[in-house]
Amino acid sequence: MSRFLQLHLLTFYPPSNVNRDDTGNPKTATVGGVTRLRISSQALKRAWRTSDIFSSALAGHMGQRTQRLGDEIRQHLLGKGVDEQKSIGIARAIAGIYGKVKGEKDDNACFTEQLVFISPAERDAALAMADQLAAGEKIDPAKEKDTLLKRTDTAADIALFGRMLASEPSYNREAAVQVAHAITTHRVTVEDDYYTAIDDLKRPDEDAGAGFLGEAGFGSGVFYLYLCVNRDLLRKNLGGDGESGVMEAALGALAAAAATVAPSGKQNSFAALARAQYILAEKGNAQPRTLAGAFARPVAGPDLMAGSIAALTDFRNELARVYGRASDTEGELEVGRKDSMTLADIAAFCRS
Repeated sequence: MSRFLQLHLLTFYPPSNVNRDDTGNPKTATVGGVTRLRISSQALKRAWRTSDIFSSALAGHMGQRTQRLGDEIRQHLLGKGVDEQKSIGIARAIAGIYGKVKGEKDDNACFTEQLVFISPAERDAALAMADQLAAGEKIDPAKEKDTLLKRTDTAADIALFGRMLASEPSYNREAAVQVAHAITTHRVTVEDDYYTAIDDLKRPDEDAGAGFLGEAGFGSGVFYLYLCVNRDLLRKNLGGDGESGVMEAALGALAAAAATVAPSGKQNSFAALARAQYILAEKGNAQPRTLAGAFARPVAGPDLMAGSIAALTDFRNELARVYGRASDTEGELEVGRKDSMTLADIAAFCRS
């Protein structure tokens, strides 16, 4: 089996603001001495993980990032007739294994201070232990960490993107997928959208002014996105489970989501529901490498997508000449090219 799967995508976004900074403007980066638009890897992974593609392909194998596990335990016990104080005590004891619990006098006393990424198996184990404690069994959750926390399981999104448990680092999961921030292949200028809203009930004899004035930044461009999957680590994170098909489903869903799912920022205002126009998928055992260097010199010209594809291809070929091939097999999708693979072909290539 090839150890590494690498995906390179070029996607055109029309005027939009799918990933904002602290001022509300599109995120940017200075690359090659010029300003580029940027979409953070965090925004991309969140969009993919919560997409219909992931939820349908990986039903039953998706984790939950939450502070509310303890409160879910409390409500579970209340629903079974356990009294409030006992439910809270049990919930806090178990939730404390997953993260630091808020103070007893806090309005959300069963919440953890941090978000915790929990697999279905861990959630089930927490509820099962809560039932045991409610029934009077003498169990110390602090001594049953291996029952409540898992080092491997079939939570595909945790296996792909990893997790960190500050209170229990031995149960951390190293991400099998590395995702770069997407950047435009060319220089961009962030523009301002000055807009107004009219008060529908304003009388004609009043002033003609707007009821609201606003300003929002936006930008447009061809984005390069790079992902690298360590398939050996992904299999390990999933407990070495290959027969259930979870690993294959996760890889196919990842490819499909990366190509078709955009972050949700300002989508109602811009409808920037983009699709990748070019995808290069590579499999092999050689050391992975990004092709972002193809765009250190910003692409220019009337056809930015064609220029970006040409720059990426030339740079890849030059790296192969100097360093040797970085893949054993590859698949290529290019919208508008008759011999191109389809997205279904790319997903199947990633799964196989």
